[in-house]
Amino acid sequence: MFRHISLTILLSFLFLMGFAQLENPVTWSFTSKKIGPKKYEIHLTATIQDKWHLYSQQAGEGPEPTSFEFAKNPLLKFEGKVIEVGKLETAFDPNFNSTLRFYSKKVDFVQKVTIKTSAATTVKGTLNFMVCNDRKCLPPKEIPFSVPITGK
Repeated sequence: MFRHISLTILLSFLFLMGFAQLENPVTWSFTSKKIGPKKYEIHLTATIQDKWHLYSQQAGEGPEPTSFEFAKNPLLKFEGKVIEVGKLETAFDPNFNSTLRFYSKKVDFVQKVTIKTSAATTVKGTLNFMVCNDRKCLPPKEIPFSVPITGK
């Protein structure tokens, strides 16, 4: 009897773990690219599973827009705002009763920075995003990130 209950609990747990993994339709990568003397681009890249979409920073009325918060770093100067590089889609969503802006498949969010010294440093922060498909939306999710900059 105990063995049967243990097996049932184990199988239920494995099923839930597998289901939870399906509910993570966005994979993030974080890199830096040197673009000039002491100038870098920080790339926060979202790869989005088929049939899901990630909202723009200017999503429209209703869903949580993608947003970024950078930690203060005295060695860095942030240049302008985060720009979006990808195929921006616009469509009316009857669930939100609004025209929305979003990305499918992939989008690269780019923040330019100038490093004030030749020492290595790190850009840290958090991003917040929301994804939906044609049947449901997942709650907004916050992800911490850390991107090293060599300084050379």
